[in-house]
Amino acid sequence: MSFLPLLLASIAVDYVAGDRLARARGAAQRKRWLVLSIAVNLGILAWFKYGGFLTLNLRALFDTEGIPLIEAALPIGISFYTFQSMSYTIDVYRGAAPPVKSFSDFSCFVSLFPQLIAGPIVRYNTVAEQLASRAHSLTKFTSGTSVFILGFAKKILLANPMGEVADAVFSAESLTAADAWFGIVAYAFQIYFDFSGYSDMAIGLGRMLGFEFPKNFNAPYLADSITDFWRRWHISLSTWLKEHLYIPLGGNRHGTAKTYRNLMLTMLLGGLWHGAGWNFVTWGGLHGLYLAVHKLWMSATSRTVDAARGVLRKLIGGLVTFHLVCLAWIFFRAANEKEQGPLRVAWQVIEGIGKCEFKPTDQVPWTAMLLIPVALMIDYLSASRNRQLPLDARTPLFFRGLVYGSAVVMILLANSSGDVPFIYFRF
Repeated sequence: MSFLPLLLASIAVDYVAGDRLARARGAAQRKRWLVLSIAVNLGILAWFKYGGFLTLNLRALFDTEGIPLIEAALPIGISFYTFQSMSYTIDVYRGAAPPVKSFSDFSCFVSLFPQLIAGPIVRYNTVAEQLASRAHSLTKFTSGTSVFILGFAKKILLANPMGEVADAVFSAESLTAADAWFGIVAYAFQIYFDFSGYSDMAIGLGRMLGFEFPKNFNAPYLADSITDFWRRWHISLSTWLKEHLYIPLGGNRHGTAKTYRNLMLTMLLGGLWHGAGWNFVTWGGLHGLYLAVHKLWMSATSRTVDAARGVLRKLIGGLVTFHLVCLAWIFFRAANEKEQGPLRVAWQVIEGIGKCEFKPTDQVPWTAMLLIPVALMIDYLSASRNRQLPLDARTPLFFRGLVYGSAVVMILLANSSGDVPFIYFRF
């Protein structure tokens, strides 16, 4: 509750800025209100999320403790609601969204509880009509219930056991190659099922209340290129970064060199959005490099291939993409090991990959990896139904049994699994 005034301040500033943008007559006046909105939102984010990181690095750079250290608790969900609120004024400025009609509607948009803490980042123009009027029905409520249950099942039944494997590996003092790969792959699936599970829960809760939120994941580990991966992973953020950062920087409109520069800047800032640490910058930088190399590869090779070669290319591309994504996840996950040093832990895991010892040790509960086929099946089933099917007599018996069974097991395990918050609660 202590950070509620901060949320209300962000809402008030952007509501007023959007209103004045709609009424402004000149381009200069419109730009001033847009700059005010962006400056306030980024200023809030910079102080609470990056103040300590910046002052620590300035102290290290100038080898002095004379620079005051900014120590501010991170308000939960600040990265999401500042981006969501700020996107409204940007869209009003561009003419892509109508100005909101009432302060209560805008407050509801920014603070809508199902997706307030960890997304998806909802654009105002996608829910503007729903805020004014939305349909409630038993079919939508039961559909939302099924989506919520499947999302929570992903968290309790799949993400948490994967997390135990990853925790054991990233906290180990020495690793074999098998241990390192178990930990990396486990974390890749932990963060996917943890975050996509939360997104499903938010979408399900929203549907129960009559709202339709955009899909945030689309089987990202089936991507056959890094570009395809970012069309499937955290879709709301990747779309936000593309439309509000990459394209305004120039996108691919000003030559090859500037296109690569824009890709790198977008992904570096996208990495920094996730957290104030050099490991997040490294993660973003790797993805920027991947995207640039893929664009270079596509421009240097022929895109017209026969069907057989096309299938082979997709298979090889999928394997390469998954391994590159896993490599970058090492730096992302190492952020948890603050006492040992995130970058040091990341390099320790990478060194483990290069060892010739392929026998897993007893320090890693690798048997949890057997859940991966089950995890993928559940995700495929929920995705193939487009997350729309209600739990009624028309629903296939197997699917109903899967949902209800997951709900029962999930409830039994939720209390015994302890306090394991969603990963993106930290951002």
